[in-house]
Amino acid sequence: MEKVSTGSRGTSKRTTKERQRVFAVLGLGVFGRQICETLAERGASVIAIDQDPGLVEQVKEDVTQAILVDTTDEDSLSQAALQEVDVAVVAMGDNVEASILTTALLKKQGVAYVVARAISALHARVLKQVGADEILNLETDAGTRLASRLIAPDILEQVALSSDISLAEMYVPQAVLGATLAELDLRGRYNITVISIKRTTRDVDELGNPVENEQIVFPGPNDTLLETDVIHVVGKNDAIESFRRL
Repeated sequence: MEKVSTGSRGTSKRTTKERQRVFAVLGLGVFGRQICETLAERGASVIAIDQDPGLVEQVKEDVTQAILVDTTDEDSLSQAALQEVDVAVVAMGDNVEASILTTALLKKQGVAYVVARAISALHARVLKQVGADEILNLETDAGTRLASRLIAPDILEQVALSSDISLAEMYVPQAVLGATLAELDLRGRYNITVISIKRTTRDVDELGNPVENEQIVFPGPNDTLLETDVIHVVGKNDAIESFRRL
């Protein structure tokens, strides 16, 4: 390990009785930096690691600790003090060899949970073989989301919760506009649940300019589905598809 830089957040933020979860992000490209920033904004303890001094410098003020290390070198990585890390994210997907070596070394050091980014099916298989607990294949995921959106444009986004259950953001089917949730009985008829409604209303300001206001509604049985609503539903994939086709 060549150098350690500590960001302005410092380790003094760990003042709660419950131990703060510690995340290590290895590889500080665009993807890795975004993970660091999001985790830090949500109050996590973040150790950012890269062998590029410029990238380490860019994130050091945003994270708990920023470390300059060659993650493919076992001796250097062993000095990074990752014993308390709960989750490590190997974010350098473009450098296949580096991501595989880094993942293997993290598991060898005893890191409990390693999430690794893959850029191909073969890359993902090898990462699994060397110990990765979870694989992120951004290219495949993006392609799947695009194809799903082209096939079902009424569904704006769909996130898999398990192999056959999803959370979907979708427009309200024409056939149910103006009906209340009680009248529709979606859980009984389709085995899906509307968990929230994103509702847009239009108004004018004091100068007469049109203004759109957006609010999230957690609906009750007497709430009516409107044409401008976007709903969030949870259910089995085939049930969501049947509801979409109404």
